[in-house]
Amino acid sequence: MKRTGFLAGAAISVLGIVICKVIGLVYVIPFYAIIGTQGGALYSYAYSIYNVFLNLATSGIPVAMSKVVSEYNEMKFYNTKERVFKIGLKVISCLCVLSFLILFIFAPSLANMIIGGVEGGNTVEDVTMVIRVISTAVLVVPFLSVSKGYLQGHKIMQVSSIADILEQLARVIVILAGSFLSLKVFHLSLNTAVGVAVFGATAGAIVAYFYVFSKIRKAKDLKRDEKPTLAEKKITNKALVKKIIFYAMPFVIISLLQSIYVLVDVFTVVKGLVGLGYTTAISENVVSVIQTWGSKLNMIVMSISTGIITSLIPTIASAWAVRNMKEVNGKITQALQTLFLVTIPLSVGISFMAPAVWTVFYGYDELNSSIFQLLILSQIPLSICSVMVNTNQTMNNTKATITALGGSLIFKILLNVPFMHLFNFLGLEAYFATISLNILIDLSASIYLLYKIKKETDISYLRAFRTLIKVIMCTLIMVLGLSIMRLFIPSYSLSRFGSALYIILYGVVGIILYFFVAYKSNTISDIVGKEFVQKIISKIKSIKIIKKRV
Repeated sequence: MKRTGFLAGAAISVLGIVICKVIGLVYVIPFYAIIGTQGGALYSYAYSIYNVFLNLATSGIPVAMSKVVSEYNEMKFYNTKERVFKIGLKVISCLCVLSFLILFIFAPSLANMIIGGVEGGNTVEDVTMVIRVISTAVLVVPFLSVSKGYLQGHKIMQVSSIADILEQLARVIVILAGSFLSLKVFHLSLNTAVGVAVFGATAGAIVAYFYVFSKIRKAKDLKRDEKPTLAEKKITNKALVKKIIFYAMPFVIISLLQSIYVLVDVFTVVKGLVGLGYTTAISENVVSVIQTWGSKLNMIVMSISTGIITSLIPTIASAWAVRNMKEVNGKITQALQTLFLVTIPLSVGISFMAPAVWTVFYGYDELNSSIFQLLILSQIPLSICSVMVNTNQTMNNTKATITALGGSLIFKILLNVPFMHLFNFLGLEAYFATISLNILIDLSASIYLLYKIKKETDISYLRAFRTLIKVIMCTLIMVLGLSIMRLFIPSYSLSRFGSALYIILYGVVGIILYFFVAYKSNTISDIVGKEFVQKIISKIKSIKIIKKRV
């Protein structure tokens, strides 16, 4: 198998992420049309619970596997790195079985916690069934993750990326074909269709695992059958287990905190809203928008922060290793500036066109589009928080990361329902409360993590703050221009085709207006430098001259 350098490996990984994100974004259009909002809520219940147990089993060990295998491979301890792989598989086997049994046995209790006592929508039995179906994925996905980590430790990145794409394709095929055949052809119940759909996670993992397993088995250059050296014989299995756990534990804790944070909405929103007088249908609809349908559209914004993290982390890691604080501070500042430059106008622009965006993907729905209008704005602080979490982790500041995420989880648990009551008391729709709380919590966590970075590196955020002010001003001008445009041309239509046309029109005008103002105010130059901007302008001018001559 071909090994890749860092830049090539990063490019392959990013390409795989982009393809998977596109597949994940596109399939929701027919899937929503098949199962609707109630089915979407049931689907989100299963996946939210599943993600917690999946992270418990997979979040840290694959990363640890990649790191330990890479270390011993560089030392030419080929026998030891194979022992690490075998130990990792044994550890993950125990976690798989334990997680599966907990999910399967306690599915009724979990379902009762989510929707017990609520009538008029999905039942406890429905939720129990889908949780049990998706629990089968926990028996497969962890083995896939460990195997990919093993290959990544050998700097073989393309296999993991292809496996991700195969997994996503197989999952989507099962989701769409299974739900369609169940409901439209065999006329089975909605919960059966959703059960088949959630089984897509298991099917996708099986397909990807067999692909990765075949690649490992056929590979002749992994040195899997080498005899141990004298130095390797001194390394005990107990020492290897400790090393894997040491590397894995911070990632496990962080992933669990993030997963449980999301799970709070699943356990509290439906019961909280029903308790305030909302119908079960509306309450479950809100959960489906926040957890499934809206979150799919949020990937448009979150993919930007994912890209920034992918390119930022290795640079900061290498600079931090040699304590080059100037380089570390420069990259953190540039990452924040880039995040502000793109994420803020993109989120605000999509929020402005929320009814049209929602109509294109799911059909016109005033309630859902209004929820999404606020939900997409929550991606701004979430993106900043994600970048700061990963930056602190790269600087080995795990304590700060866990403190921030742990504090966020505590506030989420304590305030989620009270916030709904507060909004209701103020005459606001209570279903906006949980999203508003997320915004406040993510902002607070981001500020705390920025403070911890400043203590470590003595960084100045003045440049980033100036960029933030400029970006906000440019975004406000963009919104003002689009608002004037709205007086003459409606910003959305009840039809998908009409909404798509409006998105194209408003999107093009918004982008041109924003970047024109950002260029004139030197906002772009502050981030990439005046020389780079001048090069781009020169190339654009040369293209125009060539076209005129032609």
